Amino acid sequence: MTDTALIILAAGQGTRMNSDLPKVLHEIGNAPMLVHAIKAGQSLDPERIVVVTGHGGEAVAAAARDWDDRAEIAVQTEQLGTGHAVAQAGPLLKSFDGDAVVLYGDTPFLSAETLEAMRDARERFDVVFLGFEAADPAPYGRLVMDGPLLSRIVEAKDATPEEAAITFSNSGVVAADAGILFSLVSEIGNANSKGEYYLTDIAALANARGLTVTAVACPEAETLGINSRDQLAAAEAAFQARARAAAQDDGVTLIAPETVFFSHDTAIGRDSVVEPNVVFGPEVTVESGVRIRAFSHLEGAHVSRGSTVGPFARLRPGAELAEDVHIGNFVEVKNAIIDRGAKVNHLTYIGDADIGEATNIGAGTITCNYDGVMKHRTRIGARVFIGSDTMLVAPVSVGDDAMTASGSVITEDVEPGALALGRARQVTKPGMARKLMEVLRAKKAKLQGK
Repeated sequence: MTDTALIILAAGQGTRMNSDLPKVLHEIGNAPMLVHAIKAGQSLDPERIVVVTGHGGEAVAAAARDWDDRAEIAVQTEQLGTGHAVAQAGPLLKSFDGDAVVLYGDTPFLSAETLEAMRDARERFDVVFLGFEAADPAPYGRLVMDGPLLSRIVEAKDATPEEAAITFSNSGVVAADAGILFSLVSEIGNANSKGEYYLTDIAALANARGLTVTAVACPEAETLGINSRDQLAAAEAAFQARARAAAQDDGVTLIAPETVFFSHDTAIGRDSVVEPNVVFGPEVTVESGVRIRAFSHLEGAHVSRGSTVGPFARLRPGAELAEDVHIGNFVEVKNAIIDRGAKVNHLTYIGDADIGEATNIGAGTITCNYDGVMKHRTRIGARVFIGSDTMLVAPVSVGDDAMTASGSVITEDVEPGALALGRARQVTKPGMARKLMEVLRAKKAKLQGK
């Protein structure tokens, strides 16, 4: 199979976004649009990935490399059109022997199937464009076909009435042998009203050389480009609709699908149930047979099969739940490993901790993990009972089968099987409550009299 290089155009400022952030770094499903474009291209198993940057280039380059450290960066210092942008990748791919596929950093929804169809078409044609049947073709260049061959691309403003009636429209995505692509790009002129170099001109240039040119069709929704905030919102809604449908197709029950929000990398196993108003941040894996109860938020967490989370629970990065763990209402877990069958059911913070198998954490427990400068770890063994309202001042450990009394502040290690009490002795003063209230009420009456 021919090697593939991706050329991802990501230099645009996106003035309609009215933002200091480069357009391609605006997020859909908690990932920059650029990452979605790279992920789409990765379905081709590319040998090389070149991202063409411009506005906010350093930030765009960093985002590309954060996702795939193989990403190479070409810089388009002047915004002189798509043809000019592709040309900036030429020096990096000068010796590349294979196909080049041009994608766009603000077009996040191309499917693996569509790109595979373009690859298949490349076995029979020299240059392959990607087109779509537009519901409203008015803004788009028209793909004028002659049977399987693409004879030319006509910009909307230049179309004759017959050409304007064509609905098969140009997405801008193109695939060709890298050497042929850059050779054609080098011949593009800028004799147009904007003085720019348009990548679409290579269709006519290729035909003039006697090369074979075609266009592959995909659904219009895959070609959605993002140029404004309202389009970004529409793209987010489209992403969420697809993610919900995919989850349900995979055997996940969504009780109120429209209220559940996924990230681009959310993974949920079959026969799991997600109740209403749940949000999945990045890097969440939920195994089979899990129940995520309403109004919970998960990010950077792994939940093993048979566990229950929520309602109103928060799992933060580093939360690792083993099988059959119960995390209840108003519980927050961060950077903690909770072993099989453990229960943390009420009003509790577990941070920087290890919780052993079948341990029960009482309501109002806090692992006091931060001393103002450093984080410290709490280690609780198996079958431990932590009484309600226990403060565990890390670093501290509690051995297997131990217990802490309710209301304790634990500052020293507790050996296995021991009962730890760390609270002040209760003092009761008969009649003092009545006397105190009388004094306070008199004081209040005197103040109100003024």
